[in-house]
Amino acid sequence: MKKSLLDVLFLSEKRKGILLLLQDGAKEMEFLFKSLDTTRQALLPQIRILEEHHLVSHDRDTYELTTVGKLIVDKMTPLINTVETFNPDIDYWGTHSLSFIPPHLLERIDELGKCKILNPSIVDMYSVHDRFYEISKHSTFQFAITATFYPHFPKLFYELIPHNINAHIIMTTDLFEKLQTENREEVAKFLNSKLIHLSTYPEKMELLSFLYNEHCIMLSPLANEGDFDNKHIECCSPSAIKWGKELFEHYLRKSIPITEI
Repeated sequence: MKKSLLDVLFLSEKRKGILLLLQDGAKEMEFLFKSLDTTRQALLPQIRILEEHHLVSHDRDTYELTTVGKLIVDKMTPLINTVETFNPDIDYWGTHSLSFIPPHLLERIDELGKCKILNPSIVDMYSVHDRFYEISKHSTFQFAITATFYPHFPKLFYELIPHNINAHIIMTTDLFEKLQTENREEVAKFLNSKLIHLSTYPEKMELLSFLYNEHCIMLSPLANEGDFDNKHIECCSPSAIKWGKELFEHYLRKSIPITEI
């Protein structure tokens, strides 16, 4: 009796690895077993199972996906990537709200790839931001979306100016009103700079902050109950940076530029 297709796809790391390696074209057996760090003898039984289920075919020592195999693997890959994104800390992802992500990007959350969950101590709670801004000094831009006032951010943004780094901050209307009252001089300096741009987001912002530069993105979502903590998500794959660019542009389109106070 044949295995179910779900068993074939997911109950063997070797079978799953073979399918993913064949996704971008035919491969010789030697490439497959070396890539999977195994032996020909160990791989052959798994390939036979894939062939029996019409997912893989071969010509001499070269293997490739069948039409059915390609259709299935193309659908399987986003699921595997999504699981890998959530897997490092599913408790964190499961207890924090993702409502700030627009539907078209939420469907593509697998593009974040493998991310790190950063959990600084209370003493070092701002250190992750300091480190991110240091990375930004080696970028051409630093963009931020925020609903909270980070005490060091005026100083850190000023430090980007000598490096000729383009910076843009999108903030809530409430935060801008607070800055006008308590940090009016800093806001004025920002507005006088050709490199720093400020905007307000008039709608409800359902996240704590989002940072984005050429090298990484850092997300700080709210907990499901609306509370916040010291944890952050850092993702640095090329696809994550592209995803982050689209997230920032989504908020920017709905934002109102600040030109004066």
